[in-house]
Amino acid sequence: MPRVPVPPAEIAPIAASLLARAPELSVRMARRIRAEVTFYGSEERVSFEELRASCLSNAELVFQSLISGCDTSGMTTAQDTGRERARQGEPLAEMLHAYRVGSEFLWSELADEARSAEGVTTDTIVSLAAWWVNEGLAAAASDAYREEASELVLQRERERSALVEALFTGMLTDRTTLWETADVLGLPAGGPYLVVAAEVPAPGREAAPGIEARLLAEQLRSAWRLLPDLQVGVIAVHHPGAEEAALRVLGRSTASRVGVSPAYRDLRETPRALRLARLALAGGRRRSTGIVRFDDSPAALLVAAAPEEAGRIARAVFKGVLELPAVERDRLLQTLECWFASAGSTAGAAELLYCHRNTVRYRLHRLEELTGRSLKDPRASADLAVALHALPLLSFERD
Repeated sequence: MPRVPVPPAEIAPIAASLLARAPELSVRMARRIRAEVTFYGSEERVSFEELRASCLSNAELVFQSLISGCDTSGMTTAQDTGRERARQGEPLAEMLHAYRVGSEFLWSELADEARSAEGVTTDTIVSLAAWWVNEGLAAAASDAYREEASELVLQRERERSALVEALFTGMLTDRTTLWETADVLGLPAGGPYLVVAAEVPAPGREAAPGIEARLLAEQLRSAWRLLPDLQVGVIAVHHPGAEEAALRVLGRSTASRVGVSPAYRDLRETPRALRLARLALAGGRRRSTGIVRFDDSPAALLVAAAPEEAGRIARAVFKGVLELPAVERDRLLQTLECWFASAGSTAGAAELLYCHRNTVRYRLHRLEELTGRSLKDPRASADLAVALHALPLLSFERD
């Protein structure tokens, strides 16, 4: 805080006279603030008695400091006011406006009182008033306001993060608690929702910085949590086209790989949706970037419902494939994926892979040899489809 100008000794008697009138002046000052500052215009936010008491304390501090040579060590009232206004959510500009109105009132009274005093010049009054209006009480209150506001933001973020974690871990099961949590997080109480799991570039760094604000700009409410390896979020997708809009925003907001769950309607299903988003992310691990939606086919749902058993099936079915060098292994598995995506069409798979259909036939034949399963046999094809969905559950290395 800049150093306050030292008042001349001649101002002390004037300040003493005003100090004696401080109770009456505080009432007038409170009325002036109430008339000119919107936030204080009614009893709803700050009662008149509370405002008057604050005005009295500040007036006494100003006059006593002028009597004692401007000792400004007693700024605690202004600091308390700043912290309280931050907690009440008063805009900082409104609080500073109130301090300017109050300070100008006091210095107008002091100037009137000083007209008949000797040795007190207009320049002295102006310099002292400028400090008190711009730096004194207002600065003390403003600094305290900003400190408290920063702490409140951190506290709200901590509470919000804890609620999001409870939502994702299934700790919230009671319907009333879920409604309360949704209200705090700014989410609607009913779905549909999507869960998103995005790979972070490094521990502690977000995969999609500013994603909540970007989604909100599209009228999409969301809540997010940063984990060591993932940034996870739940997005409310209520209006028509909301899912597509959410995916567009995600695509613009991150260069990481992103897994997205199927839509669901009950917040109690959020832990399951997170598991499906993780599975989608794992299923797209051949990509370096991009968004992967969970395939909610019966095979994929079966894998999600029994991941341990599905993992055993994948190991058993693809044992010979998984033992191959990484490049050959990935080539064969990608070919099988494209063949299923093309509804069993060799030509369609070749188009997706940008290769000749004979190349696709060779690779599929190689897969049949390694797995001991014929793609012409519907039951064997079903085994391969389930095992292919379960592959993301395995932790084998991909070079």
